[in-house]
Amino acid sequence: MSTTPSVTVHYTQAILQAAERLALPLPAELRELGGEARIPLARQDVLWEAFCAAAHDPLTGLRLGCALQVGHLDMVGALLMSCETVGEALEALLEYYPIVGEGGEFSLRDEGQRLCLVYQPQYQVRRDERVEAVLASLLHMTRWITGSKVSPLLLSFSHPARGSEASYAELLACPLQFAAAENALVFAAADLQVPLIQANALMREHLRGLADSLLERLGTQSLAARVQQLQRAQPRWGKERIAEQLELSGRHLNRKLAEEGTSFKLLRDQVLYQMAEQLLRESPRLSEVAERLGFSDESAFAKAFRRWSSMTPGQFRQGLVNE
Repeated sequence: MSTTPSVTVHYTQAILQAAERLALPLPAELRELGGEARIPLARQDVLWEAFCAAAHDPLTGLRLGCALQVGHLDMVGALLMSCETVGEALEALLEYYPIVGEGGEFSLRDEGQRLCLVYQPQYQVRRDERVEAVLASLLHMTRWITGSKVSPLLLSFSHPARGSEASYAELLACPLQFAAAENALVFAAADLQVPLIQANALMREHLRGLADSLLERLGTQSLAARVQQLQRAQPRWGKERIAEQLELSGRHLNRKLAEEGTSFKLLRDQVLYQMAEQLLRESPRLSEVAERLGFSDESAFAKAFRRWSSMTPGQFRQGLVNE
């Protein structure tokens, strides 16, 4: 497993391509990738410093983020695109963002009518520019994968504006806040149910498998991600059995998940809901779906599904017929 923080080569290529478009004079050793799949974060630091110094543009990070394509996010970009809804894509982002880069952490905070996607950077070099690149890329990707049906209620930066606020507004076209308490994209809670224009269940599950394997090799999976990976493999297992596999007690598992801002129940519900939707598409028998997911009977499954989706399994299937 990797012990050196790294970034996907695709994200690095985005910087190099931007430098080439702008005819920026980067040192030759920084332009050569040598066929590597991952770029050490320390080398990425050097590249960012050279890129920003050569650009002489205070908004160069922001412009880079606005120009990023899905392919620059490695398999994570394709995985997010294949999700069913905005909410599912946000959950996938939380689980798989280390594949793109290990220089920061994402978390979600539910505020009732709003949901905050918070980004906590760990960079020591060109921190503000890199934060702007990350949040701008996510803002534009959100619009793209929803057919422009979703845009954040607010984008906040913890640093002051690096250029004129009018320039930010022109590039981002959403409400902005500077010198805020945190770096975050704020969405309306209702946006979580908006479907994505390229949702693909088969592709999503295939990419999840590849992403799980890659995370394991990188050695960067959060405990929450490992819990959900085990739950997908063994949906009938409860907390104690999952904890045993992770060499933890159930109580210790709860405590460590709380430190990551989540809970076993929330993670289990997310996995079972995703699996339930897929099984309802494939299996004609409700009893089989309930059994495979570990429910005592059809009634218990139907009650849980209604809590997750505000509809019965029958209504969900009828919606599939009407699509």
